[in-house]
Amino acid sequence: MGVNLTAQQLCGLNMGSAARTAGGPFGLLVLASKDLNERTAVFFQIVRYRNELKLLMCSDQSRSSLQTDNDKTTYGAFVNYMGSFKEKSLSLRVLVDHSIVESFGEGGKVCITARVYPTLAIGKDAHLYVFNNGTSTVTASKFTAWEMASSYHSTQH
Repeated sequence: MGVNLTAQQLCGLNMGSAARTAGGPFGLLVLASKDLNERTAVFFQIVRYRNELKLLMCSDQSRSSLQTDNDKTTYGAFVNYMGSFKEKSLSLRVLVDHSIVESFGEGGKVCITARVYPTLAIGKDAHLYVFNNGTSTVTASKFTAWEMASSYHSTQH
């Protein structure tokens, strides 16, 4: 990988979340339409950077909406990660509130917040998927999803 590229630039290379390497990408597709034409990918990828293996966390908005005039920036950061990548647990927490996707990697070592504007993946038509596009096996040992109640209360009597 290019040694002068930033983590954010690396996240957008090689088809982003659709890349296929030994080290991923692997993570979640949030605010995804059933046919996956719209999706926001939040993922990890192990990359070789400056002759070292690094853990990259990305939030890929490039396919987040069918609208063409929205900001679809792909964000990324290196995660401060110690130890071997084999047999290691990673944590990824993603909070979604209509059009806000807030992602926390490795207990908050990295936080990425993005605004997305889906046209299909709205309300009951918004789906959540786990994915691994890498060639190595990744196991999701714990997965929990909650749906929050609306804070909207009608004032009609």
